[in-house]
Amino acid sequence: MAATAASGLQLASARPCIASSHRVFKAGAANLDVNSKAVSWTKLASACHLSQSLEPFRRSFASSSVNFNKVVTKAMSESSENKPVSGLPIDLKGKRAFIAGVADDNGYGWAIAKSLAAAGAEILVGTWVPALNIFETSLRRGKFDESRVLPDGSLMEITKVYPLDAVFDNPDDVPEDIKTNKRYAGSANWTVKVCIETPSII
Repeated sequence: MAATAASGLQLASARPCIASSHRVFKAGAANLDVNSKAVSWTKLASACHLSQSLEPFRRSFASSSVNFNKVVTKAMSESSENKPVSGLPIDLKGKRAFIAGVADDNGYGWAIAKSLAAAGAEILVGTWVPALNIFETSLRRGKFDESRVLPDGSLMEITKVYPLDAVFDNPDDVPEDIKTNKRYAGSANWTVKVCIETPSII
């Protein structure tokens, strides 16, 4: 078994285990027999309307043997004390990551947060203001616990959840109807500028 290391990933080569010794692949009117030494290019050419410019290719391909016992490449994780626990090729221990747009455990934001947490980062998230209470309640009640499991078996910890509406950069950009909207009641400092200037994020 040959192995090659590449960016914290071991690639191992192994022969495939095929239960049937004879497999036939069909593409339109042409049959491709794994055990045959040549392919019926006449059927393939008429079915696909191939031009005469492929004649040299047909001759060279038909004269060579067709071997489908190719080598299968498998990826195996490499265990090492110095390697990060995730697929990220970096160590983020001692770093803080702020991820905007996390409101549940199904989106890109959640997946990004999990990858960064697995690499060792402290996780802070920005959640759309109308979804903030539901997200915090679900997080507190353990509804996301199954989704929080990291590759090492520990749970992703979210240090702080910030209210954030990324549509508005500054408080002056927020229209009056949004400021007075009951879905935004009880939350302050949720524009991009104010949120990113929060001391715990900087």
